[in-house]
Order: sequence, then structure tokens, then C-alpha cells
Amino acid sequence: MNTSSAEFLASKANQDTTNTNPAATPPEMIGAEMLVKALHKEGVEYVWGYPGGSVLFIYDEIFKQDKFEHILVRHEQAAVHAADGYARATGKVGVALVTSGPGVTNAVTGIATAYTDSIPMVVISGNVPTYAIGEDAFQEADTVGITRPVVKHNFLVKDVKDLPLVIKKAFHIAQTGRPGPVLIDIPKDVSAAKGLFIYPETLEMRSYNPVVKGHSGQIRKAVSLLQEAERPFIYTGGGVILADAAPELKEFADLLGYPVTNTLMGLGGFPGTSPQFVGMLGMHGTYEANMAMQHSDVLIAIGARFDDRVIGNTAHFASHPRKIIHIDIDPSVISKRVKVDVPIVGNLKEVLQEMTAQLKSAGPRKNDAKLAAWWAQINEWRKKDCLKYDESSQIVKPQYVVQKLWELTGGDAFITSDVGQHQMWAAQFYKFDKPRRWINSGGLGTMGVGLPYAMGIKKAFPDTDVFAITGEGSIQMCIQELSTCKQYNTPVKIVSLNNRYLGMVRQWQELTYNKRYSSSYMDSLPDFVKLAEAFGHVGMRIEKKSDVEGALKEAIRLKDRTVFMDFQTDPEENVWPMVQAGKGITEMLLGSEDL
Repeated sequence: MNTSSAEFLASKANQDTTNTNPAATPPEMIGAEMLVKALHKEGVEYVWGYPGGSVLFIYDEIFKQDKFEHILVRHEQAAVHAADGYARATGKVGVALVTSGPGVTNAVTGIATAYTDSIPMVVISGNVPTYAIGEDAFQEADTVGITRPVVKHNFLVKDVKDLPLVIKKAFHIAQTGRPGPVLIDIPKDVSAAKGLFIYPETLEMRSYNPVVKGHSGQIRKAVSLLQEAERPFIYTGGGVILADAAPELKEFADLLGYPVTNTLMGLGGFPGTSPQFVGMLGMHGTYEANMAMQHSDVLIAIGARFDDRVIGNTAHFASHPRKIIHIDIDPSVISKRVKVDVPIVGNLKEVLQEMTAQLKSAGPRKNDAKLAAWWAQINEWRKKDCLKYDESSQIVKPQYVVQKLWELTGGDAFITSDVGQHQMWAAQFYKFDKPRRWINSGGLGTMGVGLPYAMGIKKAFPDTDVFAITGEGSIQMCIQELSTCKQYNTPVKIVSLNNRYLGMVRQWQELTYNKRYSSSYMDSLPDFVKLAEAFGHVGMRIEKKSDVEGALKEAIRLKDRTVFMDFQTDPEENVWPMVQAGKGITEMLLGSEDL
């Protein structure tokens, strides 16, 4: 979608009034230099990318500057994942740079991953010269068309004079409202053409004005419902993390004294060690979280979207009447899957601040005896001990590895994960007390993200331990980035829970397909220790439970080395609880005894 002439003129007028030195003559430069200067003005620290013919003018200008570092990845997908991981951990806009054709198509999975999880990112792609667009030129692709379904917005820049404003708009759109990736497609002749560099200090877009402040009347209704609730429940998602609203959520929840759950994407938005926290909910959530969600009488959803992995069958969920309050920055997600009673559109931080203020002025809540009875019921559900596993086994249990990692890091490390059983065990057994410490692909469920996520985070936080929890299947999808770790000194720690299977696929085949393990067994795995060493890193193979703690301690001690820990885990271990497809969230399998 291109900048309209009306928007351009309006914004041009705005930038003229905000120029710090209106009398100065704007400098003339080529488009590639404009891009680099704009990235400087946006405070960009790192750009992850891979060069090619269409972006060589841009790479030439990057070579001439030293205000941001370019990280050469080994595959464009990893460039976008690394920028994504950086954005998730810092809250800043991640930036990736790819060339035309296969460069863009390789990046699409990373862009879609960021889009489904609402991650602020700007992806810059090169394209063939404007005169060759539509001519089936070498390495030409319809970048705007290909990426349109998986970006918040995209631009094709056909005139160099539009480039500064487009870049400003891209960063603004990416990080405001509901965040998301924005793509800028720059034809090669535009990057080489000369123009005046006029970069706006501020920006107003007539057609894009996200609502920030929640409706006071709706907030009053919500507060009234919460005050009168007998079985209240606070359901929070990734929106809390994205809005940096974790402190406001804690104050709000502490004031009420109500039970709290997080989605997979919301872990760390509320302290995982708090007595009020009942665990993650959903398909692999705790028994107590799912039961409380279903049997609540007043449910407040904060930055969550009632997706299929959270509530399962919508008809089953609707079978228990309850009043629902839903707060989100994006009005399109409210009442999309579940009809709500009190919708509130706004920035979560501001809405929670106003709700807390109203609660404080409203006086003591009613039905304290009912709340005590509700907590008693939740504590009865907790007695199920739904996350139990065979701790006496001498086979390496994946849950044990994650538990030990949490104990040894004090819950203070950054944890990335790939997708599969290991992801669920990480979510269940590592107790996240801080936001932005748990980095994983939730909406798209993308294998291969763990290592590049860790690379992006380690660049942002070089003095903090970063662990990538992965499986032998996922790690092979972006394992070439071990080379990037070596070149750019990003010493991450890889925890591979190696069960010789595509574990989640195998689990579904065991439960649903009568143990027909079609293409889920890894029949020819590399020696990961030797492979890690070949890339210049430290490799460890851990086969006994008694060696787990020592290996983790040694990896933590080796601060300046990337360490690949290949844990040989129980190949038959399953993730429990589990809600099977099409079932309701209280129809849980708690273990093999339920089969």
C-alpha cells in the first residue's frame, strides 16, 4: 500500500513546521544514504540482514557508517527472527534487511511469525529497478502482494523523494496501536537516485489514529462487576507484555486479590511465583487454571484474544454463563470468538491505571465470604498436582532439565524456545516473574526461531544469560546460525531436549492415530557435540540425570562461549495436561491413565 499524495502533502507540511532548522538547505543524497540516516534518527542499534544485488547501494552506505551494527546471518529467515527476538525482549522496533526475490520469500516466515504475535518490526527489502517491475526480471517478486496478508502495512517506494516520510511512517505504524511488522520495498534505482533528505521530527497520519484512552463509562461498568463478583478470574495475555503494563497488572491484581492466569504469550506479565498465579491456561495449561476459567462468574480478559489454544471449543466455553470484560488495544479482537459484555478499547497501561484508581475510590468489595470459598475451590483443584511426573526416574526427564535451569538461574535468564513439546515444558516448569524474559512463537508456532531469537536478545543484553530451549528437530531448521554466533560473539546457551522424535507430532499420533508414527521419528541425527565444535563452540552430551545439574552449571560458568547441551531425554514422555482438538478446556487428559 503506497503513500497517497494527500497524506504526503499533509505530512510534508507537518515536517516543515517541525524541522529543527527551517532555514538550512536540506542535504541531497542517494536513497540508500537516506535510509541509513533515517535508521540513525530512529535510534536503531542493530540490523540483521543478508546482501544481494538489489540492496548493494544500501550495503555500501552501511559500510560507511558506524552508528549501528549490521549482523550478517546465514539465512534471511534468521535475520527476521533475530530482529523479532530483539524486539520482543527490548520493546524496541527490530530491523531486518533482505534482497529481492528469494531474499524476500525466505523472510516471509519470519514476518508472519512477528505478525501473528504483534511484534514491532521494520523489514527493508530490495527490489528490481522500477522500470523492470512486472517484467519478470531476475530475482523479481511481488513483494507487496506476497507480504500483504502478514504485515501490519507495507510500502513500495517508487520515488526517492517519498523515502524519508515512508521510513518515518513505517516506524510509527510498527510500534503504535497494536504493534506489528511493516515492510518497506525499495527498488534498486530508488536506492541509487538522488533527492533531498527531509526527515520529519513528528508525524500525524489522518487515516491512522489508534485509540489509547479507554471509555470511562465502560471502565465504571467493569469495576462494578468486579466488585460484585463471587468467582472472579483475571485472564491475561501477550498484550500486557507489549504494552509494558506488567506493573499496572500487578497493582490491579494485588488490590483485588483475585486469581490470575497467563496465556503462553503472557507468561511473565504477572509473577509466576505469586500465590495468586494459578498457572498457564489452555491446551497444555494447568487443571486449576482451566477449571477456574470455565467456572468463573466474572471474567476479565486483559490483552488476550480467546484463541483456540486457550478456550478450545467455543460452544463448550459458552455453556457456562458468565459476565466477560475484555480490554484490548485492537477492537477487531473483541467479541471475535467469544461475545463479551463490557468491551474496553484502549492502551492496557492507561486502562489498568484508571481501573485501579476507580477500585481504590470504590471502597471494600462485596462478597468476601464468596471470594474465600472461590479460593478454597481453586486450592482443591490445585491438589490434582497436574504437572507431576516421574521424578524418581534415572532417565533424563525434560521437565527435570527445565526445573533445574530455573533453580540455577533464579528465574532471571532470558528463555527462548522453539515449538513443540519442549516449548510447553519450558512454559510449565520455568517460573517467569518478569516480562519479556520468555520469548517464543505463539500464534504461528514456528520451528527454528529459538536460536536466532537468542542471538537477537544476546546482542541487546550481552551481560545476561540467554538460553534457547529446543528439540533436535527444531534446532536443525536454523542451525547454520551457530556460525553467526561465532562471528558476532553472541555466546548463547542451547538446551536441546533430544528425544529422537518430533515430539508433539509423535504425541498426537500416539493419542489420536493409534501409534502410527508417520515420519515423526528422527532416524539419522548428527552428532551435535561434534557439530557445535565444528562451528567453534562447546558441545556436551548428557545421558544421565545425575549429570544434568553439572552440565547446566558448567554452561553458565562459560560466560563467553556458546554452549550446545544435547540432553538425551525420555523418548516416550508426553506433555500433560492436554486438551485434544475440538474439546472444551475442562475436558483435559491429565496423564496416560486418562487414555
